[in-house]
Amino acid sequence: MAIYGYHRTSTREQHLDRGIQEIQQYCKEHEMELKNIFTDQQTGKNFNRPRYTVLVEDVLRSGDILIITELDRLGRSKKDTMEQIRRLQGMGVRLMVLELPTTLMDMSKMDNTLACLMMETINNMMLELYASMAQAEIEKKEKRQREGIEMKKLRGEWDDYGRPAAIEEDEFDAAFSKVIAGEITPTELRKELGLSHTTFYRYRKKYLEKHPEILQSPD
Repeated sequence: MAIYGYHRTSTREQHLDRGIQEIQQYCKEHEMELKNIFTDQQTGKNFNRPRYTVLVEDVLRSGDILIITELDRLGRSKKDTMEQIRRLQGMGVRLMVLELPTTLMDMSKMDNTLACLMMETINNMMLELYASMAQAEIEKKEKRQREGIEMKKLRGEWDDYGRPAAIEEDEFDAAFSKVIAGEITPTELRKELGLSHTTFYRYRKKYLEKHPEILQSPD
């Protein structure tokens, strides 16, 4: 029997991730000899897990133990998570989830067969429940992100969220000086630059903030 850890991080941090430390600390406190911790780094919607693939396909054997901190480390959805749980169970690998106490109980040492079956049933139910909760939390987070993006779009701040700027400020300022000089109307300039009404007037506002000496709007 060998004991492994797996942790998926969302940032490229130089120091040890807290999740890795939690796995190490748990094994130390329970005198479990941790062989190795496999880690993957995930950013945004990228869910590539090459180290997890190596761990499951080439390293884990029947009788081994896999320790993770949270159930959502196994998948992005309840379906993905449950598929991985069943895959590990089918391999004869015991999954321990530090946030889920029922998975930390060693049922192989129980003498009462009925009690053992009951605990296994409860454990499976808890795994599915936690997988559902993890997916609900992800969906809630994504909903808040979508709402935030929509609000930024309404305020004309969508460029600041991550989309490339429609036009460089210096370029806009140079073009807008023609409006100040009366050479062109704001509407004509907006069409010439190919900007939406909201974006144009956002840049216009910034221009006027940088040039407070212009007391009146050119339009």
